[in-house]
This record gives sequence, structure tokens and C-alpha cells, in this order.
Amino acid sequence: MQPRQNVNKFTDIPNVGKATEADFLLLGLKHPIDLIKCDPYQMYYELCDIKAQRHDPCVFDVFISAVKYMQGEPAQKWWFYTEERKKYLDQLKQ
Repeated sequence: MQPRQNVNKFTDIPNVGKATEADFLLLGLKHPIDLIKCDPYQMYYELCDIKAQRHDPCVFDVFISAVKYMQGEPAQKWWFYTEERKKYLDQLKQ
């Protein structure tokens, strides 16, 4: 799988709209390619800290889908990653 070097706008990434684009910019990301090295879970917690509020868990899923897409994985609906997120977070509780 090749990273998607040719994606120029965050909103060109599946599942990413203007609100998520604004979140990425708030997190300090400048270009879609920056997502390749990001940890979507860390991004979520950092966003919650910046905005001083807890966000819906589906934001995890959108972040996971965007990062994986930019890393070269096939486009998936954001809810495809819900089960992965739940398992990951359950492991942290143990």
C-alpha cells in the first residue's frame, strides 16, 4: 500500500467534511499527508483537551479512517472502524 501523496485537501479524504478539516487544522496539521504519521487516538484526546470538551466516540472512527486512508488502505465508511476502536479502548481498561 502506498501513501496517498496526491490528496491535496483534507476534504478529499473519505469521511472528512469541513468540521473534521477544522479539527485537523486545530490539531496543527497543515496537509493531508501529515496524517500518515498520526495516532488517531492521540489526536482525539488532544482535540478534547484543546476544546475542553469530550467529543462523540465516532470522532475516533473518523480519525482512524482518515489516517488509514492516507496510509494507503482502501476507503471505508467511518463506522467500519467502530469495532476496532471499541476493542482498543477495552484493552486500555484492563
